[in-house]
Amino acid sequence: MSAPGDVSRLALVGNPNCGKTALFNQLTGSRQKVANYTGVTVERKEGRMRGPSGREYAVLDLPGAYSLQPASLDEAITRDLCRGFYPGEAAPDALVCVVDATNLRLHLRFALEVRELGKPMIIALNMVDAARRRGIEIDVPALEQALGVPVVETVAVRRNGARALVERIDALVPQLASLPLPEPVVEADHHAHVRQILDAAVRMPTRTARVDDVLDRWLLHPLFGLLTLAVVMFLIFQAVYAWATPLMDGIEAGFAWLAENASALLPEGPLSSLLVDGVIVGIGSVVVFLPQILILFFFILALEESGYLPRAAFLLDRMMAAAGLSGRSFIPLLSSFACAVPGIMSTRSIQDPRDRLATILVAPLMTCSARLPVYALLIGAFIPARTVWGIFNQQGLVLFALYAAGILSALVMSWTMKRFRRDKSEHPLLLELPSYRLPHPRDLAVGLYERGMIFLKRVGGIILALTILLWFLLSFPGAPADAALPAIDYSFAGRMGHAMAVFFAPLGFNWQICIALIPGMGAREVAVSSLATIYALSAADDDAAIQALTPVISDGWTLATGLSLMVWFIYAPMCISTLATIKRETNSWKQMAFATVYLFVAAYLAALVTYQVAVALGGG
Repeated sequence: MSAPGDVSRLALVGNPNCGKTALFNQLTGSRQKVANYTGVTVERKEGRMRGPSGREYAVLDLPGAYSLQPASLDEAITRDLCRGFYPGEAAPDALVCVVDATNLRLHLRFALEVRELGKPMIIALNMVDAARRRGIEIDVPALEQALGVPVVETVAVRRNGARALVERIDALVPQLASLPLPEPVVEADHHAHVRQILDAAVRMPTRTARVDDVLDRWLLHPLFGLLTLAVVMFLIFQAVYAWATPLMDGIEAGFAWLAENASALLPEGPLSSLLVDGVIVGIGSVVVFLPQILILFFFILALEESGYLPRAAFLLDRMMAAAGLSGRSFIPLLSSFACAVPGIMSTRSIQDPRDRLATILVAPLMTCSARLPVYALLIGAFIPARTVWGIFNQQGLVLFALYAAGILSALVMSWTMKRFRRDKSEHPLLLELPSYRLPHPRDLAVGLYERGMIFLKRVGGIILALTILLWFLLSFPGAPADAALPAIDYSFAGRMGHAMAVFFAPLGFNWQICIALIPGMGAREVAVSSLATIYALSAADDDAAIQALTPVISDGWTLATGLSLMVWFIYAPMCISTLATIKRETNSWKQMAFATVYLFVAAYLAALVTYQVAVALGGG
């Protein structure tokens, strides 16, 4: 228990899809911080809340869990934090268990488990507005009596929808030391107890909403459902280009102006070169792609908030099972579109070790957001921005094809692994299909802000460091007095690039590309800033040094080289963090080495075929 004057700690717990994160955003607003729990990459969210009395509260949004008997790392963390056993985390003073009023049959079972901990506890009866629209009548006093803990109605997606909860917390927390705690009695049959509670406190006309039934009839149809999913994904990638172009033009113009003025103000020398060619040009060439990344995340967050993603997992289960995966693999693989590291970590929710390993090994084939700047650069340089068939953006079509190639390659790889493994049994998929709901703008805004800051921190951290390191390798040592070649050819990086170019020449890669691949091992998007730095330093004059990278490579590379590099990035194991995560999650150097080798071989062969075919067709 917190001492008088200390900040009281509240922990929000609940099943996935109960609206817990929306409630957390409602309670804390912008006063929140996101990190990882010690020693793991499970996301940790904590925020501050002030009650009507002026008392401050620290609110912790715990990972969603179906049970306190953990089947995944998320559930284990939630259990240990609720009990106060997690290393480095103070025990919560009270638990706020969030339940979905439209799905009490499932969510109350977890609430009973939480009650058995014997901790001070409040039930947040969330989504009561949706329950009323469905004709569900809930007798809150009867529910309180049956559970033996306070119950407060909330609507997390409405302004002031959590005011009653805040007031109840503010009134109860000062009395926690004197309040009787829930009886820590272990239930023999939670399902039977839930049925008794529902009979006593809830009148439910139908078990599912009529709108859910109508939508599921189409969206879960074996044919129309798959077509709908394909159309949705296709339109997302069209929007990535159609909506982002004006914003990207503005960012590009801003960094060009900044570089030009910095170059004019600073005297010519190493400092000016570092700031203009290394920092401004390098970072600007990556930040320009932030609008496209945010648009992509906007759609992914909207699909997640709407309740559509679990249905997509269900819909794809049969197809993924044929390829040696399960429907549960869909969420980790979709997360890998943001970054393969959290995607691989989220495979801990896959209980079967065989399916988990297969998902880990194919997750790097998903087109993560770090590849998007590279794709956007190459597509903008080599694919004309014109309309196809009257309505489709040709650049968006190519981007969709690159994403589709990654997905198809993952299915082929997992199918190949299935053919060679000993256990060929099928494991059924069991998951909850939540009610459909409209995504709330505030939750989308918070999610986009978090992901945007993560991207910008990468720019400010690893990308800045690697860009400066590359600038040093490209600038030193200087050319000798009798130099016949550009100075960059005599630098450390120039020598490395020329040596690598012999091996990569069959793929159409020049020495500049080879140099950019090296820092790209730290983060794929660094390849873009690296190319910008390389061409800025090798330019003949200052004007050429600060011009946009796209026209430089479109004039200097062939179409075959551009296509080859696009295909290379579908497969290449160019992310040390991903490989390290594979090692940590599998606890096997062998599996990490296997992933590295198969991805590199696939990248080299695919890029080789692409380049040679393109040259044969006249693209060289």
